[in-house]
Formats: sequence, C-alpha cells, structure tokens
Amino acid sequence: MEIGFWIIIMFLLLYEPILGYFHYQKFKKYVEVNENERIKYYTNTIIELWVPTAFILLLVGITDLNLKQIGLAIPKINTEVLGSWVTYIGLGIGLLYLILVLYYIIGYKFSDKIKQELLKKKEEELEKSEVSPILPFTKKEKKLWTYVSLTAGVTEEIIYRGFLIFGLGYLFPNLQIMIVVLISSVLFGLAHTYQGFTGVFRTTIFGILFSVLYISLGSVIPLILFHFLLDYIVKLGEEKPKE
Repeated sequence: MEIGFWIIIMFLLLYEPILGYFHYQKFKKYVEVNENERIKYYTNTIIELWVPTAFILLLVGITDLNLKQIGLAIPKINTEVLGSWVTYIGLGIGLLYLILVLYYIIGYKFSDKIKQELLKKKEEELEKSEVSPILPFTKKEKKLWTYVSLTAGVTEEIIYRGFLIFGLGYLFPNLQIMIVVLISSVLFGLAHTYQGFTGVFRTTIFGILFSVLYISLGSVIPLILFHFLLDYIVKLGEEKPKE
C-alpha cells in the first residue's frame, strides 16, 4: 500500500505542476487559431483527472485501504481533530461561501439584476486572469464544461482531500494535522500552476478551507458538490455562436 501512496504523491508532484503547465501553454497557442482545441483540452483534462483517481480506487480494491479512509463516507461533524473553534469557524466560512455561490447560480436564472452583476464580476476577473483561454463560450463547450466541473469535483476531492490527507498521515504519522493540511493544500495549489502565481495561491487557500471542511465532516461527498458548483458557475454567461 505504501508504494501506491508514493506513486500518487510523485505523480502529483511532477505531472500537474510541470507537464500540466506546459500542456496549457501549448493549448493557449493552438486555441488562438483553432477553437476545437478547447474541446480537446476539456476531454484530456477529464481523462487526466480520472487516471490517478482510478488508481486510488484500484488500491481500495487490492489493499487494506477502504472507501472511508479516502473520504467516501456519510458526513458527520467531528470536533475532536481540529477542536471546536477551528471546526465551526471552518464550517461557517464554508456555508457562507456556498450560499454566495448558490445565490449567483440561482439568481442568474431568475434575476436580471443578479445576472448582470455576475457577468460584470466575471468580465472584471477575465481582464486579469491567466485562465481566460480555457473558459467555455459555445453551447458545445458549455455542455462539456459541466462534465469537466463534475469530474474535477469528484476526482480532486478524492485525490487531494480524502486520499492525500490519509496517505500523508499514514506515511508520516508524527506530522501534526495542520502540517498535513498545509502539504496537501500546497500540492493542490501546485496542480494549478497554469493559472500563474495568483491561481496557485488562491487554490492553496481553497485547499486549506476544503481540508478543514473535510476533516470536520469526515467525508468528501459535500465537498464534491461544493467543488462542482464552484467550477460550474464559470460557464454562466452569454453563448458565443460557433464560427
């Protein structure tokens, strides 16, 4: 089982931070002359996320690793690991952020005011974002983006929260839990090197929050939904006709 843990950790250290970065740079050049590259990039992203996840599930099948240890369990609040203050503050921040995300997703469909507010925020973000080339515009892209969002929600929560937090604790039992949280969150941030320094920093912070939520709930299932919604909201906007 330890060998399997190290294989995944080395994959996370090398593949996404390095190869993922260069794949994205190549994609940015190609997408300028061929918009079909965006569909190809989405498809590759789905495959690349499911490969390590499938390996983790294989470990569950052939070793002593079980589904509960990688976070696939019924959620239940646990204050013993992080303490009451950290647990409930983390849950409170997570709940407020979830409400905000739902406010924009639901409001986008039913309120012109909220829709325009969201589109304005999105436009402002795109002006300084490294990831604008990846965002979906056409109907086909938006449809596939839903599957990208769902894939990211399922696979990244299993990999970076469920599996990695357990794996680091298993390999290094003397590490304090917050050190484990920090390491897993930094690896999560490094998986987004293609977004530049700001993107790495932002996703590391999200990683810390999601790790606290995971430890507090003992399950990645609520986080999968939360993660999906965070990515899904990106697709909201006017569709661009296929040229």
